[in-house]
Amino acid sequence: MTAQSELFAAIPLSTLHFERQAQARGFRAVAGIDEAGRGPLAGPVVAAAVILPEVFDLPGLTDSKQLSEKARERLYPLIRAQALAVGIGVARAEEIDRINILQATLLGMQRAVGRLNLPPDFLLIDGNVPVPLALPQQTLVKGDSRSLSIAAASVVAKVVRDRIMCSLDRLHPGYGFAGHKGYGSAAHRAAIAALGPSPCHRRTFGGVREHCP
Repeated sequence: MTAQSELFAAIPLSTLHFERQAQARGFRAVAGIDEAGRGPLAGPVVAAAVILPEVFDLPGLTDSKQLSEKARERLYPLIRAQALAVGIGVARAEEIDRINILQATLLGMQRAVGRLNLPPDFLLIDGNVPVPLALPQQTLVKGDSRSLSIAAASVVAKVVRDRIMCSLDRLHPGYGFAGHKGYGSAAHRAAIAALGPSPCHRRTFGGVREHCP
């Protein structure tokens, strides 16, 4: 058995099934796409697109929601170093308010694909809504636990968004963004009620709009 075949033998077949299926159809640059931050009351939604090489070594890679912060931070530089291409797309809070969270998520995904330095020829997208791009694509519900490319994108998106929220915590102290990352914890909701919404809050979301002037 070659080193390459040994590596693939160690990876569960199901997590590379969709990449292999696309490659069997002649596609060569398969990008996995996922997002982080649809649910929070503050901050952007961040999408990532990742094209993995045929051979890679990312032990422990899975859906970012199943990983600790420490595990995500360990995997993040490995993904950046080993991926053929990584693209990140951000949709800000004001864009979310203007076009709604679903459309902002799709906009972030479009931007992530557009920032890949290797043009993809096939997309694997977490969820059930296609990205409005003229590229062959497949949506996968719970794709972040079914596709390693999507799992890699989920880790990148989560780490980037968490770092953005830590930066926003320094810009807008008092809300605790570094701790809850913008999600609607009791402490976060109490801070909004006491301080009013910050510029990075999503003013159309319940828990924020009640406190807007």
